[in-house]
Amino acid sequence: MGQPAVIAQLRSRIAAIEGVGQRHASVLFGIDALDGWLPGSGLATGALHEVAGSPELCDDAAATIFLSGILARIDGPVFWCLRWRDLFAPALDLAGLAPDRVIHVEAGSDVNVLLAMEECLRHAGVVGEVAKLSTTASKRLQLAAEGSGVPAYVFRSAAPIEGTGEGTAAMTRWRVLAAPSIPLGIPSLGRPRWDVQLERVRGGEPRSWIMEACDAQGRLALPAQLVDRPAAAEERRRAS
Repeated sequence: MGQPAVIAQLRSRIAAIEGVGQRHASVLFGIDALDGWLPGSGLATGALHEVAGSPELCDDAAATIFLSGILARIDGPVFWCLRWRDLFAPALDLAGLAPDRVIHVEAGSDVNVLLAMEECLRHAGVVGEVAKLSTTASKRLQLAAEGSGVPAYVFRSAAPIEGTGEGTAAMTRWRVLAAPSIPLGIPSLGRPRWDVQLERVRGGEPRSWIMEACDAQGRLALPAQLVDRPAAAEERRRAS
C-alpha cells in the first residue's frame, strides 16, 4: 500500500473515531485539491466552522465573499447574526447568495450574537460575526450544530493570526486573504485571487491554496497554471 493510501486510511479512521462526517452530509467545494484534503471530502454540515480575514489590513472582504460562496451552495434561508448591520448585500449576491435568502439578526454585542446563533441553529444555517470566541462558546455551538444537522459559521472579525490563545471546538478554521491577480496584458482587471489558508481541521492537516475568487454561483477555481503545473500532475498520478 502506497504512502498516500496509508495517509488516507489513517485520516478516515481518525474521522470515524471523532465522528466526522458520520451523521451529516458535506458541502463540496467541487475542487479535488480542497475536498480531498478535508475529512468527509468537504465541509461537514452539522458542525461549527471558523472563518477570518486579514487582521493587519483590517480586511474581511475576501473572507466575507468566501463564506458567502459556501452559503450559496446550501439550500434554504441563512441567519446572519452580527452586532450591527453592515453587510453589503450586492457583494454577497455576486457570490451567489441572494438577498432574499439572508435574514439579518442585529444583536448589538458578541454575547448576544452567540445567543442568537444557538437559537437560530434550531431552524437553519447560521453565520455569527464576533471578535472573540471562547472555548466554552465554541463547544456550545458545535453541540447545537450537531443536534440540528445544519452548519454554523463563526466569522472572526479582524481575528489575529495566532488566535486568542484559547482552544476551539470548530471542525475547521479558515483564513482568507487577498492575493495578486494575473496580469492580463491589457488595461483590465483579472479575476480576484485569494490565499485560502486552512489553519486547523479536525482529523486532518493544515494547508493553503492560491484560489480564484467565487463566481456568480459561489464556486472557487484553481488558477490554470497551478492546475497544469508538474506538481499537480504528479498529485493526480499518485491519487489514481
